[in-house]
Amino acid sequence: MIRVAILGDIGSGKSFIAKNFGYPVFNADVVVAKLYKSNKKVFKKLKKNLPGYFSTFPTKKHEVSNAILADKKNLKKIVKIVHSEVRKKMKTFLNKNKNKKIVILDIPLLLENKINKKGDVLVFVNSSRTQILNKIKKRKNFNENIYKKFKKIQLPLDYKKRMSDFIIKNDFTKKKVLKYIKNIKIKLLDERSSSRY
Repeated sequence: MIRVAILGDIGSGKSFIAKNFGYPVFNADVVVAKLYKSNKKVFKKLKKNLPGYFSTFPTKKHEVSNAILADKKNLKKIVKIVHSEVRKKMKTFLNKNKNKKIVILDIPLLLENKINKKGDVLVFVNSSRTQILNKIKKRKNFNENIYKKFKKIQLPLDYKKRMSDFIIKNDFTKKKVLKYIKNIKIKLLDERSSSRY
């Protein structure tokens, strides 16, 4: 099984790219949203470690936002609590898809939280700053202060780019993106079959 991890800036189109590979995708944002809705353990840990911010289960997104905005240390605390559960879910996902040729990991803070493994194929999504800002400002509940706080805990984009095996230039048109993805898949599967002999 080849693990392909998608890297890039907030709003660069990582999930769009991940989806278009045509292989099983582990989307950490979707997992986190489900954890907030249905995981009492996460709620209890958040309430215990960040007293005064969380009222009743399920965990509400605006309470998470308020905690992040109130104190810069809170974001790291939240990430630590949530990511331990994300790792468990990822392990289940990998076991379930162990017979697949390729799996896609769409995980913000993948490198920052050392979730990647040696041998992972890193794909960097390169998008123009203007396009990214236009896109994220249209998001429902976009908050510039939260966006800036998340940016601060991320590794520099240049570093992520240097670490990557492939770069996809995302101009947010499906046709070009699919061409990049097709070439990456051909290269990966060719290398995989040639390494068997």
